Amino acid sequence: MSDARQPSSSLDPLSARPLYVQLADIIARKIASGELAPDRPIPSENHLAGEYGVARLTARRATQELRERGLVVTVRGKGSFVVEQPPVTTPGSAVSTD
Repeated sequence: MSDARQPSSSLDPLSARPLYVQLADIIARKIASGELAPDRPIPSENHLAGEYGVARLTARRATQELRERGLVVTVRGKGSFVVEQPPVTTPGSAVSTD
């Protein structure tokens, strides 16, 4: 059986990093890449649990981690949505407004 997921999308149960942090990192990468667009929902806790083979509580904690990072906002009864991200600037790329 082949695993269709990319290596960056898999969880390592033997890692010292908690599974919920690993899952939050995967979702954060999807947000950063634009795969999960601003003002659009992220997958539900049940969907994440099934897709990544974790407990629903782990998926819930990952969503909480994303809220704490300021990447998603949760609307009761509707789900969790990607927030608008400010434009990314690299050091030295800021334009001076003298």
